[in-house]
Amino acid sequence: MVVCLSVICLVCSALLAAVYAITAEPVKAAAEAKLNKAISQVVPEFDSTPVESAVEVDGKTCKYYTVTKGGELAGYAIEASSSGFGGAISVMVGMTPDGVIYNTSVLSHSETPGLGAKCTDPAFADQFKGFDPSVKSLSVKKDKGDVDAITASTITSRAYCAALSNAVSAFKAIVQADASGAADNVIPSEVGNSK
Repeated sequence: MVVCLSVICLVCSALLAAVYAITAEPVKAAAEAKLNKAISQVVPEFDSTPVESAVEVDGKTCKYYTVTKGGELAGYAIEASSSGFGGAISVMVGMTPDGVIYNTSVLSHSETPGLGAKCTDPAFADQFKGFDPSVKSLSVKKDKGDVDAITASTITSRAYCAALSNAVSAFKAIVQADASGAADNVIPSEVGNSK
């Protein structure tokens, strides 16, 4: 019995290891393609490879990607998240060098289908294109802000706004670090081809 069980465990372990070895590269390539697509959706057109960096904001490390066009800074793609109704909402936020939100893209969420999941719909997400947080308030109208909430999903709408606010805070930290010359170590990205 013990020998039989040991053989079964060894065979299963070997099969799992083989499947992992076979699928590791395709999974990594798919994750890089998803990241590359999100970056290209949220920043102005660029001709460089995105450069990955990190900045600390309120004790949390925030990953961001810098892109250039013709040697000039085109913008930043900042990963930000917040807690929604069903769990974390992770968003890629594109910021222009002057601090305006260029566009947003949801990386992942676990919101209720048909309600909070509408945060990915253009009807909601498009209101953040060209959103200037220095002029408008990144909160829902119910909270005296400038954002139209998703019907029956105020918690998700607030979480989305909170994630964007986190990205704006990260942008301010990036600009401050760049201005003082104390930016975090820049790590060349393995994101793939640029736009």
